[in-house]
Order: sequence, then C-alpha cells, then structure tokens
Amino acid sequence: MLEYTIFENSIYDWLIAIGLTLLIYFAFLLVKKIFQWRIAKWAAKTVTQFDDFLVKLIANTKNILLLIFALFFASNTVVLNDDIVNSIGVFTMIVLLMQIGFWLNAVISYLVHRQVSKQLKENAAEATTLSALGTVAKAVVWAVLVIMTLDNIPGVEVSTLITGLGIGGIAIGLAVQNILGDLLASLSIVMDRPFVIGDFILVGDLKGTVEHIGIKSTRLRSLTGEQLIFSNSDLLSSRIRNFQRMDRRRIVFEFGVTYQTAYEILAEIPGMLKNIIDPKEGVSFDRAHFQGYGDSALMFEVVYWIESSDYANYMDKQQEINLAVFQIFEDNKIEFAYPTQTIFVEKD
Repeated sequence: MLEYTIFENSIYDWLIAIGLTLLIYFAFLLVKKIFQWRIAKWAAKTVTQFDDFLVKLIANTKNILLLIFALFFASNTVVLNDDIVNSIGVFTMIVLLMQIGFWLNAVISYLVHRQVSKQLKENAAEATTLSALGTVAKAVVWAVLVIMTLDNIPGVEVSTLITGLGIGGIAIGLAVQNILGDLLASLSIVMDRPFVIGDFILVGDLKGTVEHIGIKSTRLRSLTGEQLIFSNSDLLSSRIRNFQRMDRRRIVFEFGVTYQTAYEILAEIPGMLKNIIDPKEGVSFDRAHFQGYGDSALMFEVVYWIESSDYANYMDKQQEINLAVFQIFEDNKIEFAYPTQTIFVEKD
C-alpha cells in the first residue's frame, strides 16, 4: 500500500514529505521560542529598550511563515511538476515579503515611539510631526511590498496595473474628495503645525485640549470632559485661537463707583490701582483710567499683563487684585456702583 503511486510519488514518499514538513516546522517554532525566551531573560536585566524591541520583533514573526518555509524545504524530497514547484516558490516569496512588511512595520513603530517619547516633553510639535511621518513611512513600505508581491506573480504586468490604477485613481479621487480633503488637511496640520498635541485651542465657540491628530479628524478634550471631534478640512477652514502659544496674557477689567464720590477721591483711584498691581510678582501694570460716565456709575478701566499663559495663575492674580481693591475702597469709604435709578418728582 505504501508503494502506491499518487502524482508520481508513492504514499511512502508523501508521508516522508509530510513528516519532514512537520519536523522542520516544529524545529523552527522551538528555535523561535528559545530565542524569545533567552532575549527576554536578558532584557529583564537591562534598562535599554532595544532588547525589549528584539523580543517583540521575534514575537512578530508569523508562524505561517515558518510553516511555508518548512513546506518549501520538504517539497524537495518529492517529485512535483514545474507548475506546482513554481506556485510553491511564488507563495513562499509572497509570504516572505509580507513578513518583511511586519518586521519593517515593527521597526518603524519602535523608532517613532522612541523619538516621540523624547520629544513629547520638550517639543510637542516635533512629536506630532514624527508620528505622522511614521504613518506615512508605514504606508510607503506596504505600497512597495505590494508592488513587489504583484511583480512576483506570473502573468501580472505591474507597469500596466499601475497605469490602470492611475486612471482609476482619478475617478476614485472624485468620489472620495472629502476624504482626500481631510487627508491633505491632516498633512497640512502636521507640516504647518498651527497646533500640536497638548495645545489648548478655541474653534468657534468650542474649546479644548488637542488629544489626537488623525488622518481624517482631530479630537479635543473639552473643559467639561466630553470629546470634541472635528474633520481636518473643517478645522483648517475655521479661525483657530491657540492659547498654548500665548507668552503673556493681557487683562482688561472695568468697575464703577457711585456718582456721589468726591473729585479728590476720583483723581486718586488710578494711583491706588497702580500701587495694588505694580508690586505683584509676575504682573506688569499698564494703565488705569477714569473711562467715562455710565448710566449709574463713574466707570474706570484697568489694564495689566500676566507674564504667563497659565489660566489658573491669571485667576489667582485677578482674585488678589479684586480683594485688594475691595479692601482699599472700604478703607477710603469709596462705594462701588450698581444699577440704580433716581426719580426726581417736581411739585407744581
């Protein structure tokens, strides 16, 4: 029975080929596990990230590749016609190219992640650019590998296919122009960098901290906690206020005192305000003026600068100034105005 011939090989030869395939496959798996275990043990004793990356790279080696290689080597023990031999060779090459793609993808991810981790604290803009370039690099790698794969398939003319894709790409581009618009807007955001991850921006009447800049959309986390999602093309067509780029903050506030306030006191109020604001650390006094006559108050306008973009710091300083103004007005018997109406009744 073992001498019975099937496709020019006896059953015995087929069993030998199958056994050899399994033997080689399990040998490959064993070698992979040993390498992975040894490098992981070594990585646990070091503080570098490269050895951890090697562990992930070995783990990223697909078992299907090992099986195809085992099948390729074992196929040499049996007699096969040329078409089958060529098909096995082509299939092995395709699987190898795909595995190379997974390896290169892991290498790019490792390099980008390492650089982004370094730049995120120092330069968020560079970190955003590196993340986008990493995505582009992965896309280029897979595009090249797909072309190489097609080039290894008999009967496929890559040049003709690329030409056809170019013509078809025009029609597809017209159909998905909104998506392409968002993609180009994403590249514009990455290269021009009107904002980066971590920036606090205001778009129209919505504001939040940039969490993610994607290919189609950008996501913000608002102050109230919900996530805001903008398409990249809509975002760039809007007017964006980037508070993270603010070096200093200009503060303008107004208040009113009653019309019963004496002239001498009114003349002293700007000086009082300057004496309150000037000594404060991180604050630059600009001006204080008797602005004008309101409906029910004599209006004053005060301008000063906070030498920081931090909003909490601004609120702390404004609170200190408000309390100091209240205290000095109380000491000098100056009354704040509030909306009132005085009715004069003329007796006939």
